Amino acid sequence: MHERIDQWEFVWAALAIGVVGTLVMVGWSLWAMMRAERRRDSVRRK
Repeated sequence: MHERIDQWEFVWAALAIGVVGTLVMVGWSLWAMMRAERRRDSVRRK
């Protein structure tokens, strides 16, 4: 008797990791951009 490994579980896991990683990177980039803009604005006001 052979046990077959369902490859779709690995496909869905890889897809989930890719989507979550992309969302984290987008959020991090937006946060860094807003932080840089605040720093730029504070320097311009001085």
